[in-house]
Amino acid sequence: MAQSIFESQSNEKARIIQEFVPGKQLTLAHIIANPDQSLYAKLGLDPSVDYSRSAIGIVNITPAETTIIAGDIATKASGVKLGFVDRFSGTLIVTGTVSEVESAMNAIIEYSENVLGFAVCPVTKT
Repeated sequence: MAQSIFESQSNEKARIIQEFVPGKQLTLAHIIANPDQSLYAKLGLDPSVDYSRSAIGIVNITPAETTIIAGDIATKASGVKLGFVDRFSGTLIVTGTVSEVESAMNAIIEYSENVLGFAVCPVTKT
């Protein structure tokens, strides 16, 4: 009896291939207000420096290289600090006060939609 492909590969390491559908879109814009200090540590942010700030902003954008532009817009729009910029996955994390992060996120959304012609999502907040 023939084995299925899943049975024959069950003892091998799983390989995951991630693909992005070509498009210009901002798929996540979220603000975490007053995060717990442990979240800073889990994200690789320095809790002794960044925790005095009171919000974390998370953006995901494709094409991924646009994250560089989003980071530039965020820092110019407000006093946020860049926590993480990944030009390969399209992820941007910024830290600052709630109002700084809100200003940065709104500037990124506005520029992405009105200048770059991206499809954008609304900013969410917890």
